[in-house]
Parts: sequence; structure tokens; C-alpha cells
Amino acid sequence: MNVSLYIAKRYLRSKSSNNAINFITNIALIGVALGAASLFIVLSGFAGLKDFTLQFSSVVDPDLKAETSKGKSFFLTEDDIFKLDALDDIAYYSKIVEERVIISSEDKNTLATIKGVDEHYEDVVNTDTILEYGHWIEQKSNQIVVGWGISNSLSLGILDFTKPIKIYVPKPGKGQITSTKNAFNSVNAISVGVFYINETLNDEYVYAPIDLAKNLLNYKPNQVSSLEFKLKEGVDEESAKANIKAILGDKIILKNRAQLNDALYKMLNTENLAVYLIFTLVLIIAFFNVIGSLIMMILDKKKSLNTLFNIGSTVKDIRKIFFLQGSLMSVVGGIVGLILAFIIIFLQKSFDLVMITPTLAYPVTIKIENFFIVFFTISVLGIIASKIASIRITKSMVQTQ
Repeated sequence: MNVSLYIAKRYLRSKSSNNAINFITNIALIGVALGAASLFIVLSGFAGLKDFTLQFSSVVDPDLKAETSKGKSFFLTEDDIFKLDALDDIAYYSKIVEERVIISSEDKNTLATIKGVDEHYEDVVNTDTILEYGHWIEQKSNQIVVGWGISNSLSLGILDFTKPIKIYVPKPGKGQITSTKNAFNSVNAISVGVFYINETLNDEYVYAPIDLAKNLLNYKPNQVSSLEFKLKEGVDEESAKANIKAILGDKIILKNRAQLNDALYKMLNTENLAVYLIFTLVLIIAFFNVIGSLIMMILDKKKSLNTLFNIGSTVKDIRKIFFLQGSLMSVVGGIVGLILAFIIIFLQKSFDLVMITPTLAYPVTIKIENFFIVFFTISVLGIIASKIASIRITKSMVQTQ
């Protein structure tokens, strides 16, 4: 059996005759456990917030979206449509027309983005989950579904024929504008529903039939801004992207859900990294207690170390004892902390201990990778702290005076 490991375990379990050393050792162990628990709880909290935030944007995000690589729109040929319809990877796809517009009702107006969708959009996105009031738009009509924020800012009701809604967009062209009447295309619309997704989308988007959007923008029948795809269950995303790209070529750029929300993902990941680094700094401070505890133990065991040296142990062997003791202390503290944190997170998920609002519990998510991140961090810091403390042992300290 490894003698250094055996002695390190004995030192870890046994109590010193000096109560101050016992107290410092217990404080160091508790500090490591609480540091590990805090780091895991914070990482689980951020994972929960990330999932909670993304669920509101991903509810209207397709599996794949084909956006134009140049300009604002591209043309779909009959051959493109035939090949897309025959593609086995795709369950449904919807043609989309998008543009910034001005929406006016009585004396109020606001900027918005009109999103013209065809009859297959309801198959790509579950529109029932976003509708707060009213019903979804019908094709070949002047109906629109507006976001909650736009509805509030314009004081729009549902099927209110007494309040006409006008949608304006600047006409394309060159030269000087001589008349405001000739500067804009416009259509009349009626609000038949209000959707709620998140604050950003609620304040920006208006859904409309695709023909209404095309007429407003003077688009040709085969001209679209983008295509949104719903893939069949179990289809490999990369394979589907390659097949769609082979049909549509370089005129489009394909994005998945993560790429559609790349700014949000980057922000959340950056915040997660910042919090991890801050709590790692707290752990580093906690490991100073481990260093102090080991140094005090070395001084307390000076006579025993002298005996070990005299019977043939080298300085390297003696250093290894306290290196292993500090490492074991860190591992034990980390495991205790992870168990404690897991219990707290489990209780939060099960019993909603902490609430953000009276009806919304603080979201947490238990992820396997967070266990490994915390354990790895604790182990590395424990090894470094143990090494710093153990190298304090010198030959002059342990040899007979």
C-alpha cells in the first residue's frame, strides 16, 4: 500500500491535540464544501435562466431558416419548389415576406416589421401557443395579428371596424420625392388577434397573409424574403441543410435555431462565464484556508515527520503526504458541496422555494456537465493549494537537530 496515501488518510480523519488546528481544518473543509455548492447552484440557476429565456424566442423559431444571401429577397423557381416538396427531410416549409413598415390607427402610429406568412406557417410553428386573444389570420384577406406591445401602443382591439388600421411602406425607386401621397404604398387591415412571445417580438412584429405583404411591397409571385422549415422527426440537421443548400444554392444562407439567436446565446454564455470566473475567485480565496490548515498541520506534526525522516522517508515522500492530504480534503469538500447543492436545486425544482413573482418560481436546470465543471475546478484548485503548502517542507525542518 502507498505509505504516503495511508498516512495522509490518517491525518485527514484523525484529530490534532491542538484544538485551534482542528478548528482551522474544519473551517477549510466547510469553506471548500460551501464554495463548491455555491458554484453549482449558480451554474444551475444560469442554466435555468438560459432555458427559460430561450423558450420564448424558440417557440416561433423554425428548425431551419433560409435567408437571402444578397439584398432583401430572392426568387423561387418552379423547379426549386418541386424539389423542396419532394425532399424527404422536410415535414413542412413556409414562404415568408418581411419588411419594416409604419402602422397607423387614428392619430397613433408606430414602426413595426410585417411578416407575411402562407398557409403552411401554422404547420411550421404552433401559432396557438402564442395567441393571447382572437384567432389566426386567414389567407387572401386583410387580417393581421399584432404583438401585445403594438396593440397597446396603438390601442388596437380585435375586429374593431370603427378604428381603421393602415400599413405604410416607402415605395422603391430613385429621385426626389415630390408628393407624400406617391411616396408610400399602403393597405388597410383589420386586427383579428394579439400574440404574446416576449417583449422584443411583441413590440416589433405583425403577422399578415403573404399576399397582403407582397401587394404592399410590390413583390412578384415567386419572390420571398425567406423560407422556414420544420424537419421530420429524427432527421439529421446537417444532412437536411446540405440537401436544402443543394437545391437553393448560394442565393440563401441556412441557419438553425441557435444561429437565429446567436446574439442571445453569446450574451447568455458570456454572463455564465463571468459568473463562473467570479465564483472561482471566491473559491481561490477559500483555498487559502486549505493552505493555512496544511501548514499548521505540518508544524504540529513536526516531531512525527522527524521520525519518518529518520526511518528512511525522503523529503519528497513527506511532502507527498501533505499534498495528498490537501487534495483529499478538497475532493471530500467538493463532493459534500455537490451533494448539498444537488439537494437544494432538487428542492427548488420540486417545491418552488424561491419565487421571482408570486406565480413564477426561479428557474433552475440540473446539467451533468455542471457537476464535472465544479468537480474539475475544485480538484485543480485543491492540487495547486496542496502543492503550495507541501513545498514548505524542507530537509532542515524534518531532520534531527
